[in-house]
Amino acid sequence: MSRKLLVVVGDTLLDRDVDGHVRRVAPDAPAPVLDEDSRHDRAGGAGLAAVLAAAGGEHDVALITALAGDAGGARLSELLTAAGIEVYALDLPGATPEKVRLRAGGQVLLRLDRGGAPSPPSGDLPQAARDVLARASAILVSDYGRGVARHPQLRAALEQASAPVVWDPHPNGPAPVPGVRLVTPNEAEVRKLADDAGEGSALSTAQRAGHLLRTRWRAGAVAVTCGSRGAVLCHAGPTPLVVPAPSTADGDTCGAGDRFAAGAALALADGALVSEAVQQAVAGATAFVAAGGLAAAARSGPEPAPGGLGRPVDEVLAEVRARNGIVVATGGCFDLLHVGHLATLRAARSLGDCLIVCLNSDDSVRRLKGPDRPLNAERDRSRILEALDCVDAVVVFDEPTPEAVLTWLRPDVWVKGGDYADGGPGLPEAEIVHRWGGQTVIVPYLDGRSTTRTIAAARGRTEGKV
Repeated sequence: MSRKLLVVVGDTLLDRDVDGHVRRVAPDAPAPVLDEDSRHDRAGGAGLAAVLAAAGGEHDVALITALAGDAGGARLSELLTAAGIEVYALDLPGATPEKVRLRAGGQVLLRLDRGGAPSPPSGDLPQAARDVLARASAILVSDYGRGVARHPQLRAALEQASAPVVWDPHPNGPAPVPGVRLVTPNEAEVRKLADDAGEGSALSTAQRAGHLLRTRWRAGAVAVTCGSRGAVLCHAGPTPLVVPAPSTADGDTCGAGDRFAAGAALALADGALVSEAVQQAVAGATAFVAAGGLAAAARSGPEPAPGGLGRPVDEVLAEVRARNGIVVATGGCFDLLHVGHLATLRAARSLGDCLIVCLNSDDSVRRLKGPDRPLNAERDRSRILEALDCVDAVVVFDEPTPEAVLTWLRPDVWVKGGDYADGGPGLPEAEIVHRWGGQTVIVPYLDGRSTTRTIAAARGRTEGKV
């Protein structure tokens, strides 16, 4: 039996927590000096909702979002792919939105926001994104007010979707499309969206504003989340359903709203009634906070070491795309560069306006080829490739496959060398490249040329001399 598929739609941000200690005040200003101890990145916005939905491991999760062609977009691709999420990315003009929190002793001293004003995604909705929406068991729109939920073709596809849709709104975002099964604003959002001053009790305000928005949006139901008090479900009847939290949970509530919306969408994907989905979502969000919130459930590893996804790649992408050129990419270990490699690289470069080589890191090569490889370190391999006139940029990746870096680069053409066209194994990257409408092509190796054979021949000659 196939697993249920949740498709998350919305704006993804890069959240970065910088933790350290404050031991002194700056001599040039009355401000504390933070000595950095560690840095952790995680996907925020719709990306966080997708990560939380995938964390249970019981459902497949796909994400339709917008990614910029910068280092922040590359990091998000890495984080999302590592979480097992299929990413369908639209082009995001400008810079990746980032939220950087400077913390000491668990307390936030300052939050720095980067990325500028919201930039709606550009271009058409890829056919692969339409197809994944059609296959969804449920859809969650996690709107963070930066433009993805305004995309006209995406809105049309959401309105036509047969799967139940949960919409987590934002005051700066658009109204949900008609026919949404469940909308999940919090108390502050529902008051702002309904222009309700909040006279009377919190319950009466949630009920009044929730019913107003349900009618205005032509939604099936509105669940107003009330923090530790649970949620109020406003549906077709005049009496709301009050869903209390199963227990009191003290802790960091950051991400609890995303956990609630994701939990409701997952329950609907499994066939639950709306009332049942809200009860499961309240229980899940409460348990999430009690277990430590994001610190326990969504924190990634430390910031990766520099050396891949650098500025030269950004510049090449921006330059070629500014003139509507064709971005070509290929990948491999390129441990001992030989004439077979050169033939493949030249053939790849002839297919477009730039060639970006996705290079396996040293650790990645060891996992693929064994402990004796690579013979040349990634820095040396990068420098040799960059010296070729047919290579415009090199990007190093550490994962077993180039899925994360491909999701960021989104090349128009992905080139592989080998015998895949002659009945060999399927090409796993083809499905990934199809997500944004890219094309996968194969160019043949020169017969008899390979790094493994070259190393074996060299060792054979050496052993013969002993």
